[in-house]
Amino acid sequence: MEKLAEEGVSLSLSGKVALITGGSRGIGAAAVRMFRQAGARVFFNYRSAQEQALSLAAECGGTELCQCAQQELASPADGATLVRSAVQAFGRLDCLVVNHGVWPPYDVPISSMSDDQWRSTLAINLDSTFGLVRAAVAQMQQQTPITGARGHIVLVASTAAQRGEAFHVDYAASKGALVSLTKSLSSELAGDGIYCNCIAPGWVDTEMSAAALMHPETSKKVLATIPLGRVARPEEIAGPILFLCTPLAGFISGEIFNVNGGAVLVG
Repeated sequence: MEKLAEEGVSLSLSGKVALITGGSRGIGAAAVRMFRQAGARVFFNYRSAQEQALSLAAECGGTELCQCAQQELASPADGATLVRSAVQAFGRLDCLVVNHGVWPPYDVPISSMSDDQWRSTLAINLDSTFGLVRAAVAQMQQQTPITGARGHIVLVASTAAQRGEAFHVDYAASKGALVSLTKSLSSELAGDGIYCNCIAPGWVDTEMSAAALMHPETSKKVLATIPLGRVARPEEIAGPILFLCTPLAGFISGEIFNVNGGAVLVG
């Protein structure tokens, strides 16, 4: 028994390749680091944070182990392009983590929400996801698995996907679609050995949420809805994402994994 305790539990992704979208900051950057620590080669995109992205790629091993590319994600074609770039860099794709997204920070009533805001949010959060998943699945289906599953797909949604979010209907609708997409993909692909699951974070301490969390009144309201009494650290979301791509999650598919400090139960 003592020998087993010394060996610990492995979360190894050795030999595998992961594509993580929105990897330069926040949850994405934490996931890039964790997937590298687990032994995967990682490709990630950034939109504008070039300096941070290049620094992170260098920190995580450089061109042989971790690469990044500037890539907008606002259409199916954008998603397909990014998958091609990842495969060109590392020769295969075993894990897709769809982490990028936009949350317009200002409250907008449905009666005055513009067509442009609606279309922009859905284009970034949903349309590009379709392109990413379509291209990734095609790649996974044609390659030989290294070990275990043929592939893993993890979509990052939100508690807003399940309970809605007033004055942010564009965001909630786009993330709700990811929940349905997860269930549909699992039903379609689990038999092929491609696992699809969804992480539903609540409030996380990232640049995207910084303005709201720094506002005294907004922050007070946010914390009042979280039983644990605080927002998450990016690493606390990245950890469950990594877990869902390992053999320890080998009997989990189509799951909506709530990681929100209990907030989804009280909102």
